[in-house]
This record gives sequence, C-alpha cells and structure tokens, in this order.
Amino acid sequence: MILFMLRGSFIVLACCISVLYVIQQQLSDEDTSLRFPTVMIMIGAALGIALAVIALDSAIKKKKLAAISGVFLGLVAGMIVTAALAMFVDLIPVLVPDMGAYLGLLQGIKVFIGLVCCYVCISLVLQTKDDFRFVIPYVEFAKQVRGTKPILLDTSIIIDGRIIDIIETQILQGTLIVPKFVLNELQVIADSADKLKRARGRRGLDILQRLQENSVITVTIDEAEAEGTNVDHKLISLAQHMPARVMTNDYNLNKIATFRGVDVINLNDLAKSLRPVALPGEMMQVKIVKPGEGPTQGVGYLEDGTMVVVENAKNAVNKNIDLTVTSTLQTSAGRMIFGRAD
Repeated sequence: MILFMLRGSFIVLACCISVLYVIQQQLSDEDTSLRFPTVMIMIGAALGIALAVIALDSAIKKKKLAAISGVFLGLVAGMIVTAALAMFVDLIPVLVPDMGAYLGLLQGIKVFIGLVCCYVCISLVLQTKDDFRFVIPYVEFAKQVRGTKPILLDTSIIIDGRIIDIIETQILQGTLIVPKFVLNELQVIADSADKLKRARGRRGLDILQRLQENSVITVTIDEAEAEGTNVDHKLISLAQHMPARVMTNDYNLNKIATFRGVDVINLNDLAKSLRPVALPGEMMQVKIVKPGEGPTQGVGYLEDGTMVVVENAKNAVNKNIDLTVTSTLQTSAGRMIFGRAD
C-alpha cells in the first residue's frame, strides 16, 4: 500500500514540477511564452518519463542492497579518480600552448575518462565486494543477520524428507535457505543415469516444492555463490559468511562444519534424542532378519530402523524372539541395541 502511495506521489510531483516550470516561463517573459500544444507536450513528456521509471522499478522484482551499494561506491570512486585525472588534462593547454584550440576535444577526453573510470570502479567493486572488509574496515556487503540465524539446508536433508514433518510441528523458527548450488546438485542427481539416484533426486525436488508451498516457515532460494570445490565446502563457506546454521544428516559434513566453527543441526541427533531409551535389563521382542558378525549373533531391526544385535540368535533368522537388553550404543550415525536371547 505504501509503495503504491509513493508511486502515485511521484507521478503527481513530476506533473506539478512541469506545470510550475511552464507557469514560471509564462510569467517571466511574454515573448517566450509557450503555446498550449507545447505545454501539453511538456506535461505529457514528464508524465511519460515518470511512468517509465515506475515501470522499470516494477519490472526489477528482486533488488539486492549489496548490488546497489556496490554500484554507488564504485560510482563515487570513479568520480574521484576522474576528478584527479581531469586536473592533468586541464594542464595540457598550459604546458602545450598549441593545444588551446582543441579545448572541445579535451573536454570530450575528460568525459570519456570519466566514463571509463566509473565503469572500471563499479565492475571492480561488484566483482570483489566480498574482500572489501579486509581493505576498508567495517565495510562489508554481506547481509547482517539479527535474531535467529537462518538455516541452510543440505542436499541430503531435502532428499530425506523428514524436514516437512519437523516444520509442521512449528518447532523451527527463522528462515530456511536452499542455496542455488544445492538446487543444482539436486537437478544433477534427478537427471542421473542411475535409476536409484534419479529417484532420490526427483524425491528431493518434490520435497523442495512442498517446502516452498508450506505456510508455516519461510523457505527461500539463495542465488549467492560460495568458495569451495564441492557442495559441502560451499555450504560451510556460505554459512560462515552469512552467518547461518546448517541442517544435515551427513556425518562427514557434520564433522567438517564443527571443525570450521559452524553451528550444525544433525537430524539424526535430533531423532536420536527423541527415541525412547532402552535400558539394560529391559525386555523386548524383535524379528531376526540375518546372521550377525559374531559366531552366535543375529541382527534385527525395530520399527524406527534401530539395529538390534542379539547374542545366541544366529539360528533364529526370520523368527520373532524375546531378548534382554544388555547395552546400547548411540552415535550421530544412528543407534544400536545389544541384547541376549532368552
């Protein structure tokens, strides 16, 4: 609403300025008074320019403050350099008297120098804006995050799909960000010749579409690039730069991010903390699906996928047996329960 009011006020002011100019011209000198068609053409031209500016503003949907700041800083630097070089151009007629007849050419040279300097400075700032904080202290084009840090989603967490259920619980706050390079990796996996990888990639794209359609939390696609040789390194670099947290269920990415000082939300750790704890001495029932590595061990799985290693159960494959829990082992890669068949 405020934006529409601003655009309407801009159109009205543009027309008023053109009308005031016409009135001033009419009152200043009757000999140079403007005719009615000329007045209407001037007002129409002002209105057309105002509408063109608004149309251009409306056409550019996504505006980034970093880009605008970079253009402004580059323009200022270019004008300063131009002013310095123009002083040397002005000395040419003094040092070379014969050049006095070419003042118009020298003025054109100064304009051309200004154009080149502004272009070079703007291009330099836009291409090296991430390094400006090292050259000019306290000047950085990165978006400053206040309050809850946003969460960067890894490829594995999108394919996993449990993020949808977590969002529905409304336990997450802030913004979920999917970097462009993660989206590109999903597209590569979805186009893979391997049938299993192709299915995983398409599942990830479907999950991403559902994420964008949900109304509980904001999910955005970030176009920013980051340094790194692979997606994991780029994800960590972007998380350090923003700063943000990383959500993943990749064990190796979890370790690397922790070493680099990046906050990580490991979905396996979250699921592990919500599982009921199996205490030593408790009784449970499990179906043995295969022999274990030990000479008498059998392996089964609970409904949530937890592996159960049972002693004295090697000959009970495809049978439900009762066991007594002897110990549990919990890691970021999952949880294992060890027991003994009764």
